[in-house]
Amino acid sequence: MASPVISRVTISPRAAARLRAGHVWVYSSDVTDDAGAAPGALVHVQDTRKQFLGSAIHSSSSQLKLRLLTRERMSLETGLPEMVRARVASAVAYRKTVVRDSDACRLVFSEADLLPGLVVDQYNDIVTLQILTQAWDQPERREAILSGIREATGIANIAERTDQRIRELEQLPPLESAMLQGSKSTTVVTMNGVRLHYDALGGQKTGAFLDQRENYAAAAVYGRGAALDVCTYQGGFALHLARVCESVTAIDVSREALEIAEQNEKLNASAKSCAIEWMEANAFDLLKDYSALGQQYDVIVLDPPAFARGKRNVSAALRGYKELNLRALRMLRPGGILVTCSCSFHFSEAEFIEVLTAAAQDAHRSVRLLEKRTQSQDHPVLLGIPETYYLKCLICSVI
Repeated sequence: MASPVISRVTISPRAAARLRAGHVWVYSSDVTDDAGAAPGALVHVQDTRKQFLGSAIHSSSSQLKLRLLTRERMSLETGLPEMVRARVASAVAYRKTVVRDSDACRLVFSEADLLPGLVVDQYNDIVTLQILTQAWDQPERREAILSGIREATGIANIAERTDQRIRELEQLPPLESAMLQGSKSTTVVTMNGVRLHYDALGGQKTGAFLDQRENYAAAAVYGRGAALDVCTYQGGFALHLARVCESVTAIDVSREALEIAEQNEKLNASAKSCAIEWMEANAFDLLKDYSALGQQYDVIVLDPPAFARGKRNVSAALRGYKELNLRALRMLRPGGILVTCSCSFHFSEAEFIEVLTAAAQDAHRSVRLLEKRTQSQDHPVLLGIPETYYLKCLICSVI
């Protein structure tokens, strides 16, 4: 049977320059002729002079119209499934070189692993995958992903985590999170010697914040005295600090998350760890109250959710980050440690430092920057694609 004809999609000079500079995204506004490409189709990309730029996957509904897979010409039937399996294998092999002291990590990080729109995580003996674009939702390509995961990891339990909002944007049919292979959906993982419950079909994102794994360990290096973990979620920073601090208070607005955090504390019960006080509270309200009362700590961690989910939210997000950091700075004892994080891609590390600087000035505190950190190495930053660098973590000494 002859292979189907692959559509040739034409893009604007601006988008062509973007691809030549190393990016892999083409927005719908930069597609001048999509040649009637089908949803999720493999297409060949060309500029307005008909010069070939590469092979991409196409979305009929997303603002991200094209995601480049390769700068080579490839065919649908023979090229794509083989490429998927090879890239999954390469991604897993890379993690074996950078992941230490953990049986949980991100195995495939979308564009950063040259598989745009696909996320795969390992949690001990369970693997989860998340499909974020039309192309990977097709049966043959799904099977290529699954077989690639099986071959590279040997793990029998594979779950799919679904994001209904993204599926709606991609005009994909509703689909519930479910086990695709095997039946075990819960396990216990270990990060830096700390044990954590994991539920493949519950929790936020794909279930845990793997991108902070290395920052958890870095924060513990500076831990001492009394610590406050703000937006603790399931206790990642708090559990690491409990091994080195005299007292730890951890707050989160989610009762469900705190219940899991308490279970995680029981997993790590030891004479070497202090007891953690878990509090259900709004971070802004609690810090305002504690600051007014003159509450003091030796270590404060700020790890809020992304305040800026789009460019239009940046101004409000910056105000939110400044308020949290201002109140935290006022509550730190001289020589105290502030670990402050932002997972908002839409403003830069430089802007985040500017916010912290402004907060320090208003708090009348001097701040030494000890470490500038980012997401764990299993969430690699790919040069040419700034969107792969999103997590900022600053560790500071406050005078």
